[in-house]
Amino acid sequence: MKLKEIDRTAMQAWSPAQNHPIYLATGTSAQQLDATFSTNASLEIFELDLSDPSLDMKSCATFSSSHRYHKLIWGPHKMDSKGDVSGVLIAGGENGNIILYDPSKIIAGDKEVVIAQKDKHTGPVRALDVNIFQTNLVASGANESEIYIWDLNNFATPMTPGAKTQPPEDISCIAWNRQVQHILASASPSGRATVWDLRKNEPIIKVSDHSNRMHCSGLAWHPDVATQMVLASEDDRLPVVQMWDLRFASSPLRVLENHARGILAIAWSMADPELLLSCGKDAKILCSNPNTGEVLYELPTNTQWCFDIQWCPRNPAVLSAASFDGRIRVYSIMGGSIDGLRQKQVDKLSSSFGNLDPFGTGQPLPPLQIPQQTSQHSIVLPLKKPPKWIRRPVGASFSFGGKLVTFENVTGQPQQGAEQPRRQPVFISQVVTEKDFLSRSEQLQHVVQSQGFISYCQKKIDASQTDFEKNVWSFLKVNFEEDSRGKYLELLGYRREDLGEKRIKEEKQECDFLPSAGGGTFNISVSGDIDGLITRALLTGNFESAVDLCLHDNRMADAIILAIAGGQELLAQTQKKYFAKSQSKITRLITAVVMKNWKEIVESCDLKNWREALAAVLTYAKPDEFSALCDLLGARLESEGDSLLRTQACLCYICAGNVERLVACWTKAQDGSNPLSLQDLIEKVVILRKAVQLTQALDTNTVGALLAEKMSQYANLLAAQGSIAAALAFLPDNTNQPDIVQLRDRLCRAQGRSVPGQESSRSSYEGQPLPKGGPGPLAGHPQVSRVQSQQYYPQGGNPPPPGFIMHGNVVPNSPAPLPTSPGHMHSQPPPYPQPQRPQNGWNDPPALNRVPKKKKLPENFMPPVPITSPIMNPGGDPQPQGLQQQPSASGPRSSHASFPQPHLAGGQPFHGIQQPLAQTGMPPSFSKPNTEGAPGAPIGNTIQHVQALPTEKITKKPIPDEHLILKTTFEDLIQRCLSSATDPQTKRKLDDASKRLECLYDKLRDQTLSPTIISGLHSIARSIETRNYSEGLTVHTHIVSTSNFSETSAFMPVLKVVLSQASKLGV
Repeated sequence: MKLKEIDRTAMQAWSPAQNHPIYLATGTSAQQLDATFSTNASLEIFELDLSDPSLDMKSCATFSSSHRYHKLIWGPHKMDSKGDVSGVLIAGGENGNIILYDPSKIIAGDKEVVIAQKDKHTGPVRALDVNIFQTNLVASGANESEIYIWDLNNFATPMTPGAKTQPPEDISCIAWNRQVQHILASASPSGRATVWDLRKNEPIIKVSDHSNRMHCSGLAWHPDVATQMVLASEDDRLPVVQMWDLRFASSPLRVLENHARGILAIAWSMADPELLLSCGKDAKILCSNPNTGEVLYELPTNTQWCFDIQWCPRNPAVLSAASFDGRIRVYSIMGGSIDGLRQKQVDKLSSSFGNLDPFGTGQPLPPLQIPQQTSQHSIVLPLKKPPKWIRRPVGASFSFGGKLVTFENVTGQPQQGAEQPRRQPVFISQVVTEKDFLSRSEQLQHVVQSQGFISYCQKKIDASQTDFEKNVWSFLKVNFEEDSRGKYLELLGYRREDLGEKRIKEEKQECDFLPSAGGGTFNISVSGDIDGLITRALLTGNFESAVDLCLHDNRMADAIILAIAGGQELLAQTQKKYFAKSQSKITRLITAVVMKNWKEIVESCDLKNWREALAAVLTYAKPDEFSALCDLLGARLESEGDSLLRTQACLCYICAGNVERLVACWTKAQDGSNPLSLQDLIEKVVILRKAVQLTQALDTNTVGALLAEKMSQYANLLAAQGSIAAALAFLPDNTNQPDIVQLRDRLCRAQGRSVPGQESSRSSYEGQPLPKGGPGPLAGHPQVSRVQSQQYYPQGGNPPPPGFIMHGNVVPNSPAPLPTSPGHMHSQPPPYPQPQRPQNGWNDPPALNRVPKKKKLPENFMPPVPITSPIMNPGGDPQPQGLQQQPSASGPRSSHASFPQPHLAGGQPFHGIQQPLAQTGMPPSFSKPNTEGAPGAPIGNTIQHVQALPTEKITKKPIPDEHLILKTTFEDLIQRCLSSATDPQTKRKLDDASKRLECLYDKLRDQTLSPTIISGLHSIARSIETRNYSEGLTVHTHIVSTSNFSETSAFMPVLKVVLSQASKLGV
């Protein structure tokens, strides 16, 4: 795109890169005349101001000269570090003279601007160049093979690079090497180029084209490769640019044939070696890639030839071209829009006429109208590829999951010969900024897995910094202990034992003063006074009248005693009358205790006595009203203006087991922006939900909007620290909030597996309570075999915390649910596992169970095992191996399939399934259901605790993230084969292969496989993804033949069987 234009028939030279602002020096060109045939000459300096949208360049200074110039260069000699206007303008004249000008004096308007001048050369000086390493050295070339090296510090006597070449010829081009400071090259119109070594003072190599049609018009060294150079030919019979490499200079390395006629000038960009400018007699200015010959950009020019072209040293996107039509144009190779430029040209043309009437018509000229151009003509496109100077040398970007992606364009040795695509490494690293947060999160997950809630709460109590924090963890700890209500009362400051001891002491003191009951006579008065009336009522059995008389005489104790003898109805009436007349401080408390009206106490008590109100509720409230009363008291505390009372509401919500209200209250009281503050909240939520699972027969899977938001924030924080599996486990599973659905989608994709679709049917044990006092099944619930409760963790990574619900279809090896009848369940002892299969591996597939059935099922059927989580699902240790339920295939298909599930401690009966106690073989003590209420509710003798058998746990290392794709791919292939196979023998082979591939996964966990085998396995996985099993078998054969047999014998034969079956089945 054209930026500026100067009407001059002149040679040109840009100011050095250190100089700012950018200047362009022009000197009247020799052997060229303009339309006026003027013989005057001048030296001008223009300023390049790209902020000015017009085409005009500001002329800073003009110096009238007596010389015309064949060549003009601007060297940085003696230029200061600040980049002020300085340096030296070096001009080659018509008569063999070289003139040095001071550009700063020219701009300042001084008359004495010539620094030095020498007439050493014979003929016009057409070639000049400055050494970029020693800026005081200037090379010049003229007729008769004359080449001189000038020292600007001692300009009197030049040096020669060596003896003149024979036969004598003109020097048209000269250039210093860009990498080696003592190497100089010269070229002549005859087509020969000579390379000089100034240390040896002789030519070291000559290159020439064998066609003898190469007339050199341009010479340039490669900016980076010291041995490469380009030569341009102005012969119309050979309009080429030849690229030579001096290491094999017998012929050109590459020939660029983009011009139709001879090339007049070339310029190689110092900022990007892949940009070479050339202009020719075909009136084209081309920007080409010399490594490939591709034309990257063609500048929009007119039909005039350009005889000189140069890159701007300071702005690498700008170039200038001098043409024979008497104009110097400045272009940009980055493209742009020319609409504004065209309009300014029109406005300038219109304003030049003003309101004159040049034609005597008596009317001014109308505004100049230009035809509207389509948008495609107003946009000038940039280069086809981004130039090197706008490519970022380094870059960094954070991605999902706390990954930091960085790259660095390392400047290596340039490619010789044909360009090879350079592979730049991209580094992906895990950034962890919240180490304390991650450590506490991992500790919480470990506690949930180990069920060590009491010890965890105790550690939190010991580490608490405030009394409130200590009270919260104390209340949470009580939920997991026996007699939780009694422990709650102790935390509130009320110990039954202390009160009992004090009462016994007072009774003993009272007994010392009581009169001894003697056997003497007493008088029964029937007088007319109040005692007589009471006596008559008692003698006649009229307790109601006797009570009324006692109340009338304010003898309350006598009235109550008589009312007790008169029956419950009379006692109730008497109590009401007593409470109506009594005005003591504790009357309302006594009223509530006797009348069991605890809502009155909670609603009306002074909030300064909230501890006493909570203690009363803990002591007397029934299980069905306990949670509501605690919530009511917490709501009153939360609505108060006192911040201390608002925080105490959390204790009420903990007693009530109301997780959502606890989250809301805690959020108001604490700073939620800090990750550690959010961790504090999640820790309390996790522990409280586990407590609710132990004591409350409610669905704990229900997640409110606020809790879901907090859990989503927590999952986001975990994901940002790289804990993808834990983040997915903590994410709420039964919500359709768009943000959570999107986060779940990203987490699944970050793990390299498909996004879950429709959730699989929930088993009925999810959301059922756990009995307090240790693991163990309830009555009528036979235990499921431990083999069946093995969990499959995604991608072989760390197992998520137990109790966290995840999608059923994220399990890699989960087949479709088994349709069963909801009305029949059979209980049989579990079959013993096959001897060749380890039974304590966390990744073992469930055992195959065979029972009599009416419908034929696949022999390899494995019921899906959901992964649980501590927040959204009641957790617990898998039960020891015991009685096992087997589904019957008879009966209609149900919407929620009933199939064997891993039994969690305290699971409630499967809905709609009849399980006779006679078949379960469970102790009679398990026949009572769990009737506990909220945490702290009264505990009846409804549950008999039984010592559960210890469950053996073995934890395996996670498979490294880069190898998870192997496990996912192989297991997915086996499942596809099982779905397509109909032959029982084939299915048995695939079942056996699935088990034996565990050896491969163990080796991946231990990282004991060689890099060659690992690479081959990834190649096999890629061939499986593309369904190219023949290629996978070829890679398999290569691995087996080139690796140690002992290293691969455990899994490679199995892998071959799977690939062969997949190819045979065409899955």
